[in-house]
Amino acid sequence: MSELIPFSGRVLCDFASELGEGPTYDPLTGTAWWFNIKGQELHELHLESGRKTIHPLPFLGSVLANIDPGRQLIASDQGLFIRDTAGYQLSPFAAIEDKPGNRSNDGRVHPCGALWIGTMGRKAEKHAGAIYHVAGNRITKLFGNITIPNAICFSPDGATAYFTDTDVNHLMRVDIDPASALPTGEPVILSDESTAPGGVDGAVCDADGLIWNARWGAGAVEVYKPDGQKIARYAVPATQPSCPAFVGPKASRMLVTSAWQDLDDAARAADPNAGKTFDLGIEVKGRHEPGFLL
Repeated sequence: MSELIPFSGRVLCDFASELGEGPTYDPLTGTAWWFNIKGQELHELHLESGRKTIHPLPFLGSVLANIDPGRQLIASDQGLFIRDTAGYQLSPFAAIEDKPGNRSNDGRVHPCGALWIGTMGRKAEKHAGAIYHVAGNRITKLFGNITIPNAICFSPDGATAYFTDTDVNHLMRVDIDPASALPTGEPVILSDESTAPGGVDGAVCDADGLIWNARWGAGAVEVYKPDGQKIARYAVPATQPSCPAFVGPKASRMLVTSAWQDLDDAARAADPNAGKTFDLGIEVKGRHEPGFLL
């Protein structure tokens, strides 16, 4: 296992989210966005000024994608919604699935403009979730019987998708059509992490094809080559980092969300940064997220 590189970054936001998730960055406005899923909040942070806004939500939101300067797509337990960025109105767009006990979790937009979105039971019920492909308002179920979908991200050429079921802890890869983001083959195990500490959580893929994965329960962001070799481990000052995102004008910084979910009072006292949002403190060769294509 790679040596753990000490944390050299800083706290970007000291608000402690119960379940910080789904971070992304809008280069047009210089704004980072993420969710506190359990708190039903959308967090907005202008990086240069430090201006912070928390937007209450009427649902459990988990993924945000830009559509155009005036609209965003949000995935939630109640389906997909379009959010007006000026007036903050939310308009129903599409239902993801028909399991009322489920919520959305990890997801990401492919370079072609299609969304992959995972769903799961609210109490992480075994095999209750799935991963879906969303192209416009067309919803296609890709993989079922998933307990906790995570690590959804795509190679720079758009020909490979990565994902995991954190309950199983296998980082998976699957060949996909770069023009549609639909699978062209069967998923295979890229890295078996079932005996390693912590859980494979949210991930992003950088401009060189490296996979950066938040390691829930292990206080780290871990880096994999496209062949599955783990080449680096960066410490995060919270036990439960949940998802990384590339931020900044050149996508050269890394933001990491975290959570205090399931920590009792003693565990939270021992983990004072749990739920905060961090700058990892290193230079990365990131990519800005593509927009969702209506």
